[in-house]
Amino acid sequence: MGETVQTFRTVLEATGGNNVGIVVPDEVVAAFGRGKRVPVSVTVDGTYTYATSIASMGGRFLVSFNAATRAATGRGAGDDIEVRLELDDGPREVDVPESLRAALDADPGVRTAWTSLSSSKQKAHVLSVSSARTEPTRERRLALVVEALREAGARG
Repeated sequence: MGETVQTFRTVLEATGGNNVGIVVPDEVVAAFGRGKRVPVSVTVDGTYTYATSIASMGGRFLVSFNAATRAATGRGAGDDIEVRLELDDGPREVDVPESLRAALDADPGVRTAWTSLSSSKQKAHVLSVSSARTEPTRERRLALVVEALREAGARG
C-alpha cells in the first residue's frame, strides 16, 4: 500500500488558453502506488480544499486549478503555492437539484445512465441546469440533459 498524503511546493502553471494546473512531481504520484489516475483531495496553502483526480496529460501529471478555485484562493498562473494531496477513495457525491432528481426518478433508463457517469460529468450536467438564470432556460437545459442520458442509455 502506498502513501495516503503528499505535500510539496510548486508554481501554478498556465496550461493553454484560460487553463491553469498544478504539475504533480512523478515521485509524488508514484508514492501513492495507485497508477496514473489518482483520486485526491487537494488543499492549497492550508486553506482551500477541493476534490479532483491527478491525471496524466502531455507526458506529465496535472491537477486542474479551475477558475472557481483561482477565484476562491486568489491564486493564478505563476503563483507559488503549497499543495497537500490526500488520497480520496470515498464516494464523490453530487448535489442534484430537485427538478433533475425527479427526472431521474421518473425513468429507470435515465437513472442508470446517470449513475454510470463519473462525478465530474454529473457535476457538469448539474451546473448546466442550476446555472440557468430563467425558468424556461432551466427547463430547456433539463430536457437536454435527460435526452443525452436517454441516448447514452440506449447505446450503453
